[in-house]
Amino acid sequence: MPWSYKPNNYQGSILRAVTNYYRIPDNVRFCDLSERQRKILLFGNEDPDEIEVRFRTKTGAVWRFDITWNGILGFLRERYFKTDSEAVREDIEKYMSQSPCSVCRGSRYKPEVLWVTIGGENRSQFQKSFEDNQSNKSESTSSSPAANLKKKKLNWRGVNISEISAMSITEALDFFKSLKLSEREKMIADRILKEVKNRLQFLEDVGLGYLTLARSANTLAGGETQRIRLASQIGSQLVGVLYILDEPSVGLHARDNAKLLETLQKLRDLGNTVIVIEHDEETIRRADHIVDIGPGAGRWGGGIVAQGRVEDIEKEKKSITGKYLRGEAKIEVPKFRRPVKNKKWLVVKGATEHNLKNITVEFPLKTFICVTGVSGSGKSTLVEDILGKGLSSKIMFTRRGFGGGGRFLERPGRHKEILGAQYVDKVISIDQSPIGRTPRSNPATYVGFFTAIRELFAMTKDARKRGYGPGRFSFNIAGGRCDNCRGEGFLKVEMQFMPDVFLPCDVCKGKRYNRETLEVRYKGKNIADVLAMTVSEGREFFENYPRIFEPLKVLEEVGLGYISLGQAATTLSGGEAQRIKLASELSRRATGNTLYILDEPTTGLHFDDVKKLLDVLHRLVDAGNTVIVIEHNLDVIKTADWI
Repeated sequence: MPWSYKPNNYQGSILRAVTNYYRIPDNVRFCDLSERQRKILLFGNEDPDEIEVRFRTKTGAVWRFDITWNGILGFLRERYFKTDSEAVREDIEKYMSQSPCSVCRGSRYKPEVLWVTIGGENRSQFQKSFEDNQSNKSESTSSSPAANLKKKKLNWRGVNISEISAMSITEALDFFKSLKLSEREKMIADRILKEVKNRLQFLEDVGLGYLTLARSANTLAGGETQRIRLASQIGSQLVGVLYILDEPSVGLHARDNAKLLETLQKLRDLGNTVIVIEHDEETIRRADHIVDIGPGAGRWGGGIVAQGRVEDIEKEKKSITGKYLRGEAKIEVPKFRRPVKNKKWLVVKGATEHNLKNITVEFPLKTFICVTGVSGSGKSTLVEDILGKGLSSKIMFTRRGFGGGGRFLERPGRHKEILGAQYVDKVISIDQSPIGRTPRSNPATYVGFFTAIRELFAMTKDARKRGYGPGRFSFNIAGGRCDNCRGEGFLKVEMQFMPDVFLPCDVCKGKRYNRETLEVRYKGKNIADVLAMTVSEGREFFENYPRIFEPLKVLEEVGLGYISLGQAATTLSGGEAQRIKLASELSRRATGNTLYILDEPTTGLHFDDVKKLLDVLHRLVDAGNTVIVIEHNLDVIKTADWI
């Protein structure tokens, strides 16, 4: 049910009133109801009546109101279009799926538009070529006349705009390069055709040849969107422009990275300046000038460690980047790989979603697995859309109450079957999405040790004397928080036609708590001082309190010793958010039999951070779990047990 259904809550009262009115049994499975009863529940009655609902509140009061029942789907539709909450929309979208339009069958165009084609032969040319084909005795017997006729008809008919849109950039470029036009057609289309080929070539040069022309913009990765913008700038042929790119190599295979760098050098050669924020070694080595910022991260960063050419960075002993460039520090090839012999296996059979060609793939359990390949080859489709969603739906279906009682609603990609699901207890996808949508979320609340910190403060002598409990030290509820900013530490000033401005609260000065709460101290520190500590400082401060010390120790081990305990989730980078999620998993009791899926976890990470990340992932495998990463980074690939 798309409701938090209980017999006596608001939604339960409505459903009980509907079933009583239409005499639908409420103790029968949905699939065992009659077709009429199922239609009433889902879509409502054709001529809806007013139904009286009685709802008893927690205080014992009884509310009576009338509703017009338009079915569960009608309720969802109305709420989806009326709500202003993005979270509510996302929740309702779990019950929605896309299907091709029944009129245009997914082409998006009217029939008369699709009649216009290009690239076809005229009828006489087609007839002659078909007769030549029939009379050619050396034709391979494996190619049937019907198949040849179909192919020739396509050549005669040409292709319409929908068929061109379905092509990849590489296919479209080949099509337009081989397009034959008459002299009259050349006069009309020559300049247009030249522009089309140039723009397609720009997209091909930045490593986007695998994208289809009709690909929806909201399905593109950040790196893909950035490279599309880059291709449009190359086509403009501007001079004297400063271009700034933030990690353009994201999602690129090593083969495509060389194309991207050549494109950037073309921009430079035109007379422009190109500044790239990047960790990729090949990009660093091909730069004309390098600025190395550090030496560490967070509070330990912010200085210029070295600058100049590659040789200058390599000479600087304080530079961590220099250590990796000169080979002093590196990610070693493992001396020992976990054997796959006598392992249990996950097997995906008949995967055909998107561009997968009915493939069967085997994954050995309790190992570190890397899925790699060129961009657009189908890695994410196989691992996330088929394996991840398929296993999750199986686990949810076979174990009622798993994960809070709901079933996994996302439909997996097309495949025949997945074998070995009984060996996996749960599937966790650890991506680089934020750990929270609001500044109230922070590493302490996400990992879970903030509750222990609040309990510790509530146990102090000052707190007990004043009668303060753990809730007093929460910035989410009234009592201990600052009433002026409601525990956020800042005030939002709406600027109408300009972006909103956030200013520190003038009462609590950004500390989130009121004066009385801040007077309670533990080891000389109040709750605001603790939230301002870095992870490394907190680990030392709470070393005698295991419930807090252990999670902080894990956070430091994954390379996050520099972040603040109360740092707003919205200020964390994707790589930081991902490592906080990993730390949260590592700090829990190890049960084994968990499948972790990570899509390009090294995005935005320095060489040294990649090394720390790999240590964490191997720890998860050592605990009896299975880790599958989708990755292009050669340092990750070389440490895998199975590729």
